[in-house]
Amino acid sequence: MRSIRPSFTARRGRGTRPAISPVLAAVALASALVLTATSCSAGGSDSAGGGPSASAAGGDGKITIPDDIKDKLKEHGIDLDQWKNGAWKNWDKDDWLREANEFINPIIKGLWDPDRMRGADDPDRGVDDNDLSGDQGVTDPTPAPVKAQAVQPPYRANAATAGKVFFDSPEGTMVCSATVVEDPAHPGKSNLVWTAGHCVHAGKKGGWYRNIAFVPSYNDQGMTNEEVQSATKDQIAPYGVWWGDWVQTSQQWIEQGGQTGGEGAAYDFAVIHVTPEQGGSGKSLEETVGSALPVDFAAPAVPRVQSVTATGYPAAAPFDGQSLYQCQDRPGRLSISKSDPTMYRIGCTMTGGSSGGGWVETGSDGEPVLVSNTSIGPESSGWLAGPRLGGVAKDVYSAVSGKFAER
Repeated sequence: MRSIRPSFTARRGRGTRPAISPVLAAVALASALVLTATSCSAGGSDSAGGGPSASAAGGDGKITIPDDIKDKLKEHGIDLDQWKNGAWKNWDKDDWLREANEFINPIIKGLWDPDRMRGADDPDRGVDDNDLSGDQGVTDPTPAPVKAQAVQPPYRANAATAGKVFFDSPEGTMVCSATVVEDPAHPGKSNLVWTAGHCVHAGKKGGWYRNIAFVPSYNDQGMTNEEVQSATKDQIAPYGVWWGDWVQTSQQWIEQGGQTGGEGAAYDFAVIHVTPEQGGSGKSLEETVGSALPVDFAAPAVPRVQSVTATGYPAAAPFDGQSLYQCQDRPGRLSISKSDPTMYRIGCTMTGGSSGGGWVETGSDGEPVLVSNTSIGPESSGWLAGPRLGGVAKDVYSAVSGKFAER
């Protein structure tokens, strides 16, 4: 099995992940720390878990970072002046921050240009479907493949909440899919994005990824791959680039998340709070794209869900990562471990790059509601699985919302 992971310059697969402990992992990022890019790589904003924003940029663009945060980073040998000039590329184990209070992600203006976005591919990390042979718990028969259908452009009109998450890993520039979700602390003005945990953190053998940014309605007009190669940034990212200034995933994912085999998949979710790279009119992400989805943390048990629609930007062959696709199917159950929650599973031919994309069903009020996100799929493609959102997911979501409730 492979986790439908982000996409990167050296393609791989989606891998199942092991469940992690029920502790919440906060990624404290700084509020809008803006740096000037000196090359085609750099950046991250920082803050300590549960604490105030670690940094901010004044009108002159100068960085101000509290001394306690500077000291924390220095413990790991990190100097932000060097970081912005390319030191973020150092992925030595001791410098790869993994704890909740060690995430840094300063905004690097201009870093995510069209070339870097186009170059992000899917890192599928595949394993044999036989990895499921020892699974305990309830697993329904493998669903028949459902062919992914291209979303009709413009995407903002037909899938307004969908977009791409870009980030850097030791293996290169990578990409996932994501969804704009509602923020109960700011009705109608959300800056929250839902994606997979493996799109922000490497799990038990790594740490936080870097330069995490969200592009809503990527390639909104549905240009072909050939057209995208010469497209401008405004054409590829018509609603701007939004940098993560706070990220949170489950502690289960951080402690047990793996590249393959389903490790952590039942807790493979994350919430990103974003801020626009260019500042702008003061409009929120939700106001900018015109929509945000509510999240259902008490969705019906799998047998009672009639249909879900998974949305994403598949990047692994035969897809190219430039276009938005959807699969609709009635979910079945998939159990990776008897001790972990049972996951949803649907037939779908989407590949890596679609990882993190939202799964939507019709809620009790007749309106669409997010109930999961793409996490894993088999090496051979044909189906996808996503976590059923419950108490741990709600804690992650509430913590990020609460962090910015007074801002």
